[in-house]
Amino acid sequence: MVLLTLLLDHIAITMRKRLDMRGIAGTLPTANCCATNLSRIARKQYLDISKGNAKEQIMTNHSISPTGEQFVIPEQSEYSDEFKRVTSLVEAARSEGKEIVVVMGVGFVGAVMAAIIADTVDKQSGKSGKFVIGCQRPSVRSYWKIPLLNRGVSPVKAEDPEVDPMIARCVLEKKTLIGTYNSDCLKLADCVVVDVQCDYTKKDLGNMRTGEAEMGALEATIKTIGEKVPSDCLTLIETTVAPGTTEFVAWPIMKKAFAERGIETEPLLAHSFERVMPGREYVASIRDFWRVCSGCNSQARQRVEKFLREVLNTEGFPLTVMDRPIESETTKIVENSYRATILAFLDEWSLFAERNGVDLIKVIKAIKVRPTHSNIIFPGPGIGGYCLPKDGGLGYWAYKHILGFDDDIFKISTTAIDINDTRGLHVATLTNDALESMGRQVDGATVLLCGASYREDVADTRYSGSEIVVRKLTEMGAEMRVHDPYLEQWPELEMQDTYPAPGHSWSRFFQNQDGLVNIRVQSDLAEALAGAQAIILAVPHAPYLELDPEKIVEWAGGPLAVIDCFGILDDDRIRRYIELGCEVKALGRGHIQRIKEEVKKQIKS
Repeated sequence: MVLLTLLLDHIAITMRKRLDMRGIAGTLPTANCCATNLSRIARKQYLDISKGNAKEQIMTNHSISPTGEQFVIPEQSEYSDEFKRVTSLVEAARSEGKEIVVVMGVGFVGAVMAAIIADTVDKQSGKSGKFVIGCQRPSVRSYWKIPLLNRGVSPVKAEDPEVDPMIARCVLEKKTLIGTYNSDCLKLADCVVVDVQCDYTKKDLGNMRTGEAEMGALEATIKTIGEKVPSDCLTLIETTVAPGTTEFVAWPIMKKAFAERGIETEPLLAHSFERVMPGREYVASIRDFWRVCSGCNSQARQRVEKFLREVLNTEGFPLTVMDRPIESETTKIVENSYRATILAFLDEWSLFAERNGVDLIKVIKAIKVRPTHSNIIFPGPGIGGYCLPKDGGLGYWAYKHILGFDDDIFKISTTAIDINDTRGLHVATLTNDALESMGRQVDGATVLLCGASYREDVADTRYSGSEIVVRKLTEMGAEMRVHDPYLEQWPELEMQDTYPAPGHSWSRFFQNQDGLVNIRVQSDLAEALAGAQAIILAVPHAPYLELDPEKIVEWAGGPLAVIDCFGILDDDRIRRYIELGCEVKALGRGHIQRIKEEVKKQIKS
């Protein structure tokens, strides 16, 4: 009986937390109540615990946030009360003249887009003009975002100081933003913004052509929208998609759903891609940046143009309205393929520079003096980020599988992605060469990678070139450590069995990867360097730009191999490392050998 009481206490506390986190009032059974009066949820918890299945239950019935907080996934019986809660709030907002906007997907883009819309004020009245519902599927992987959002806590981590206070303000003060897991909220919408991922999965490293677009989640979302939204609701796809998706995949799905509901009018479907950039200008890259849009028909085109002018700064950053959604979709794919191609173009010249005594960093600086060439950029160990590594693949896939062509017109865009994806392998080669020059072997060597993010001064590891470096060196037998001043964890390594999804980790391209789940990103550089035989400066984070060679050698406990991936070291620091007995290698910097010879001559003289 004591055990039963303790178990019922546990259940009551769990249920109270669940109701608190959802903002729902309710009465709970006390510990000494009869078991038959427990809710079906509580009885299930009791049976699971009594059978010793608590651990399995947590795995399947809880969603865990990045900070480790657990949230109970709602039961189907709870959906009705949740919809009543949302409906009540919508009715109040509509009585105040607010437009009801549902954002499907509150991830990297959706969470901030939802807040930007919720923060909008009517230009004439100065009052809030939108009431926003962020909707997230209640999966084990993602449900935790909803209770966090309802607390006024951002479900995405950002360096931009605007993000956290804007979400808190809209949720807690303005009361213009809520989260829900119940997609029935679509029935209440005047406008739906779709921010559901459309990824491109590569089956082989360095051969993008064998991959395919993952359309399932987007198609399922569009189908749900078609089944639930009012006939006059605008649906705006903000996701970067394969060209042709809006007109030839999404629109037919919605038309079919409308027909099954007896709705004779065409769905109002539009496309306008985001250009979000992580970092300190995160919000501005959505709100204060140029947009492109289009609609599947004239009414949708007019509606999306009106909506975007209301929620974005189109006065400072004019809106471009295209004739067809495929033109809007292609705009995003071409601009990112162009960027990826410029970066890949420099890979061959990087190798040329290494082999012929040329410093490519100086060459690029000399070229950038010309205004027409000011956007040339050194690629580092790989381009990374969510968009550039995949968007060309969406175009290649769409040409064959959506638009129906069977010839092969893509040569440059596909090759550029393959080059960028594999550039990090050369860093592993340079590390091995530097260690061998010091009479050491990479197998068993302790190697510190500085910079796990895909670009400088952000906490974003998606498709980072650094991941390829770590995985290749691990395969070669190196003992890897990681330091990054902006990161607390590296999910691609620490959760590689399930992140970004089961079977999708880059670990599948390499051997001996199991131990990487134990990698922990370190914040103390001196501690991370202790006993290291090599340091790889992979990302030009601000704290790395002024590192003192004497300190690095001191913290490491002696001379070590130094590999510069991004032109971080100037010639004076390169020279000093060499004087201290280090072996220095770098991407695209063949002039290092000349500096090394100069140091040898000075020592002899």
